[in-house]
Amino acid sequence: MALDVGVLGYRFMGKAHANAMARLPMFFPDAPEVHRDILVGRDEEALSEAADRLGFARTTTDWEEAIEEVDVFYNLGPNFVHAEPSIAALEAGVPVFCEKPLAPTLSEAEEMTEASREADVPAGCAFNYRFVPAIRYARNLIESGELGEIHHVRGRYLQDWLVDPEAPWAWRLDEEMAGSGALGDLGAHTIDLTRYLVGEISAVSGHLKTFVDERPVEDGEETREVTVDDAYTAQAEFENGAVGSFEASRFANGHKNDHTIEIEGSKGSLKFSLERLNELEYLEEGSRGFETILVTDADDPYVDHWWPPGHVLGWEHTFVHENYEFLSAVEEGGEFEPSFEDGLSAQHVIDAIQTSDERGEWIDVE
Repeated sequence: MALDVGVLGYRFMGKAHANAMARLPMFFPDAPEVHRDILVGRDEEALSEAADRLGFARTTTDWEEAIEEVDVFYNLGPNFVHAEPSIAALEAGVPVFCEKPLAPTLSEAEEMTEASREADVPAGCAFNYRFVPAIRYARNLIESGELGEIHHVRGRYLQDWLVDPEAPWAWRLDEEMAGSGALGDLGAHTIDLTRYLVGEISAVSGHLKTFVDERPVEDGEETREVTVDDAYTAQAEFENGAVGSFEASRFANGHKNDHTIEIEGSKGSLKFSLERLNELEYLEEGSRGFETILVTDADDPYVDHWWPPGHVLGWEHTFVHENYEFLSAVEEGGEFEPSFEDGLSAQHVIDAIQTSDERGEWIDVE
């Protein structure tokens, strides 16, 4: 029997997840059968067009109606609509998959996570980069002790879509809607990946910067204030004794979607770049230099579902892997990671970086 799925949001992330659901039966034959049932949005005309294009059977402008009629609820809307629908779905016993960051504020993320604890159904947070085969390969190396004791962790996420001061204002530039700027939008991914690979972060020192204070409203002559950060930098202390440095920017000219992770240990090191997501650079103990591993062999994580060795995967495949794991957990009544607990952990780090920027001092991560 198919799982009836309701999805709030039909733009960037809605398209990514609808595509993933459509690919599942072709490449993951043991995946649950999925019925793209209800698409939720505010604009009826745009919603109808999107439903036809993304393969949904029907639409509604009322997310409460959708929750009552589906087996699974995906909350892919802007950050400020994450909490209420997600909590309502969980209280109704409906599994929830929510975009990151989990919420605009720490208090809302705590409320969402508490609801997930009480619901006893899968509640996933959308950190899709955990599902890159090279990242899974890297985690296996670290867990097997190939890097030894971890000393250094570096993460950066660079984009350039706001370099032009005339680029139009968007909801991501409003604190009430987004919570934070580059920190929550991009930094959340870095924080989650380093937690996944290395372990918990215990303390941070952070700095936030806004380069353009107001931007023109699209198709209008007015401007609106930018109330979030355009870039952030942070130092971090990990519970295992490693030190870290993070940064993200929407002003990094020449970088479109450059997410990199570097980890150095007592026995070896590794480097990963999202712009070369099929590759992992690995320095093995005793070696004089890094080797580049093409993570596309059939025995590499997830790769046996796709193409012959050497035929690379892309960004969209991370969503297929993510949906496979989440929907399988729903069907089997199992657990899924990254969970709301993981989303909350990242939110604690985000909040500590914001507090550090305000106070000008190191902040312990609660």
